[in-house]
Amino acid sequence: MTTPNTPDASSTSSTSNAPYTPYTERALRLTVLVGESDVWHHRPVFTEIVHRAHRAGLSGASVLRGIEGFGASSMIHTQRLLSLSEDLPVAVVIVDEEERVRAFLPLIAELVADGGRVVLDACEIVRFGTDGRERTEERDRDR
Repeated sequence: MTTPNTPDASSTSSTSNAPYTPYTERALRLTVLVGESDVWHHRPVFTEIVHRAHRAGLSGASVLRGIEGFGASSMIHTQRLLSLSEDLPVAVVIVDEEERVRAFLPLIAELVADGGRVVLDACEIVRFGTDGRERTEERDRDR
């Protein structure tokens, strides 16, 4: 659902209809935490997740490489020069409608069964433009 974030009619000024009015919609953020060296059939797990998200028609996916962290092994991995770690933490972040994200979870279960961490957060997508609703409706028609 898209809602404009505009003041009520009593506090409307001449700039309230500015061309960059923000519109928000509820969404779900999926963050998958894996190690950089984790592989699935000779391919990095984070790459496999991105490709599966693309095939599933999700709105997008981003891979973020951590500079330091630790996981189940309790061993700290760092990017610092003296350490030369090859297993830095990696986060794959996907934001889409809740139903679409939840439907995607079974498609990655086998990829994270051996130690990946999956986090779900409710969030809002903020769209700017002359009319954020038009862009949202156009995107929904394309699906």
